[in-house]
Amino acid sequence: MSYSDFSRSQIEECVAKSYAAFSTYSQSTLATRNQLLHAIASELEKQRSALVAAAALETNLPEARLNNELNRTIFQLESYGDACERGYWLEASIDQDTSSQPVKPVIKKHMIPMGPVVVYGSSNFPFAYSTAGGDTASALAAGCTVIVKAHPAHPKTSSIAASCIEKAIVTCHLQSGIFAHVYGASFQVGEWLVKHPLISAVAFTGSFTGGKQLFDWAAQRAIPVPVFAEMGSVNPVFLLSEKLEQEPTQIAAQLSASYTLGVGQFCTKPGLLIGMESEALNLFCDEMIKLTKQIQPSQLLHAGIEHLYRTKSEQLIAQKGVELIAQSQQQAGVGEGQALLTRVTASDWLENKLLHQENFGPYTQIIVCKNYAELLLVAQALEGQLTCTLMATVSEAKASQELIRLLEQRCGRLIFNGVPTGVEVCKSMHHGGPFPATTDSRFGAVGADAIKRFIRPLAYQNWPEELLPDYLQDNSLTSIPRYRNGVIE
Repeated sequence: MSYSDFSRSQIEECVAKSYAAFSTYSQSTLATRNQLLHAIASELEKQRSALVAAAALETNLPEARLNNELNRTIFQLESYGDACERGYWLEASIDQDTSSQPVKPVIKKHMIPMGPVVVYGSSNFPFAYSTAGGDTASALAAGCTVIVKAHPAHPKTSSIAASCIEKAIVTCHLQSGIFAHVYGASFQVGEWLVKHPLISAVAFTGSFTGGKQLFDWAAQRAIPVPVFAEMGSVNPVFLLSEKLEQEPTQIAAQLSASYTLGVGQFCTKPGLLIGMESEALNLFCDEMIKLTKQIQPSQLLHAGIEHLYRTKSEQLIAQKGVELIAQSQQQAGVGEGQALLTRVTASDWLENKLLHQENFGPYTQIIVCKNYAELLLVAQALEGQLTCTLMATVSEAKASQELIRLLEQRCGRLIFNGVPTGVEVCKSMHHGGPFPATTDSRFGAVGADAIKRFIRPLAYQNWPEELLPDYLQDNSLTSIPRYRNGVIE
């Protein structure tokens, strides 16, 4: 099968069909959208063997990991569909005061889908953040049509997932234009899509370079559109002394496993470990050194990532004050990533912005601070993050409010005595953060609230009842939550 780049005319045809289908799909019932998402989940399950086999071949990820990721993807589709039908995200509200003089207008408001959405799949999650992943699921739940640009690192996997979506659309008797699947290894295909005047929003998971480029292209349009780009993070972990004194080896075991999980190819990998000079920190470092040496090199996703990891690691290790204190004892083979552990003083780290950047792969650095004041300077210097972690006792946390306030302003998820890898799919999850972690910190890419990226408010003033959606009509028996005069019904 050919996975050649789509031409400009093919892109035009896809977008035109998507835009035409939006006029109908945007008016579909919430139950219909729920049915579609469950049907997609069912088709993915039917194609599990083919999907996992293709992804294993294209990404070098083990089958056990891929099966777990597919389980997550299926759960996402079903849970977003269920959340869609419950309708809380519509934020339905009615304001009317018949007793006022002069009589005030009746205002009713809800959320409506924005329009066709382009989704750019990721390389490191071929299921959960790709063709049938969370961006596609949340956009379809919102009532938007979707065009997915397959990631060139796993085109066959993406093609199988796309066929599952297309079959589900047929099963649900919906228009084919609701979903389109395009190929494009060149930047030009991506540019054509994001700059097309009929595209209303963009979702992306990947590198800072790729996400920022899409954001800039969207801003250059005559009518700019939102780009929801999740671009990664170094996910700092702050190690406070009392907690570290109690559990230096246990914490080292947690963080060693976390930074090398999936060969370090998680956007939530802990890439900075910040502590203060102490015997406990020395014990922690010794244990990290021992554990890092035991890590077996493994295949990275593709040759491009292997090259970037190797060159970025060499660049970082060559910086002033950076000490390579441990690496996998076994040398990395072709295409493999070797675990690397470095150490640097806070003063050297603060002076060098290059050391603040993500290194995608099994690499982490320990930052040694002279005291708590210097640790606060490190926190102040951080850019926006997906996560920040505090390893501390409760009493330490109570006494560290300044640090906590700094971290709250710099991340989307604040973790206490845990690790950032592992992002639970649930309503309360926020997988996002201030720039450069994402391009819009108000929204997240995981959990049903991800639907909110692709909707906008619309208010009706003095609108005839029979022309309103059922849940905005005065005497509706709807189960959808709504506010009346500012009070939830």
